Amino acid sequence: MKIKNNQILCIGEILWDNLPSGAKPGGAPMNVALHLNRIGQKVSISSKVGNDDQGKKLLAFLEDSGLQTDLIQTDETLPTSEVLVHLDENNNATYEICEPVAWDNLVLTDSLILQAKSSGLIIYGTLASRNPETRNTILRLLENDVVKLIDVNLRQPYDTREIVEQLILKSDIVKLNDEELGVFGQWYNKHKHDEESLVRWFAEEFNSKMVIVTKGDKGALLYSDGEFFEHSGFKVDAVDTVGAGDAFLAGFIAALLEGKTNDKALEFACAAGAFVASKAGATPEYDRKEIEQLLISK
Repeated sequence: MKIKNNQILCIGEILWDNLPSGAKPGGAPMNVALHLNRIGQKVSISSKVGNDDQGKKLLAFLEDSGLQTDLIQTDETLPTSEVLVHLDENNNATYEICEPVAWDNLVLTDSLILQAKSSGLIIYGTLASRNPETRNTILRLLENDVVKLIDVNLRQPYDTREIVEQLILKSDIVKLNDEELGVFGQWYNKHKHDEESLVRWFAEEFNSKMVIVTKGDKGALLYSDGEFFEHSGFKVDAVDTVGAGDAFLAGFIAALLEGKTNDKALEFACAAGAFVASKAGATPEYDRKEIEQLLISK
């Protein structure tokens, strides 16, 4: 897939994940941007925080992490987003997401339009489009001649089929997990299909050039140009799965931009996701060499 340059724009929610162990910065687009930055990619993040202490802390965190904050807007009335994260006995996460919050009101600005036009890849998700203002901003940005990657995050009750499908149809690359793939199978009465048949149907239905399906500790599957690639994942002692999918996606994008083959890109992505699952929180401190060490020691 031809990407015109290596500049990446992530757009969507940034927030505080209130974990049992305490509050951690989060939000899929921000997590992906942070991981991309940590493994050496050129990335920008656009979102919105409230004019409050939690917003100021998020901005300070991003700056300390090496990301520019010039595309982070500030809302004078809506608060910075906070999410309650619940972990089950296997450390898998479920979420309680409040609304309305600042990122529900992301407005189209000249600087945001310029950044989208100059980028080679835009990464966006489904959650940030739950309300019209941000959804319309994202849809306008997707009109640019740029590779578009959607990170599907079906979070009830913000998983309206019509909106999700509209966003997917705008994309070139779709990343979703196996449970989310199953939801599409139910929506279209395709749930009796085996996994590969379902993925092939999905790619045809939504005209997707590439479909990536993550399967937790069982690895991931990639469908591209009629060909399947699979990786069984890396065995680690999981601390929590928050952010593991975001690290996976960042690893995959980085590998593609670096010219790796599809199978090698999938392998690096699985290593990145497993590594982050072995740490607390969505964006632990690490060096790319630590992920590469996991690859060596497989």
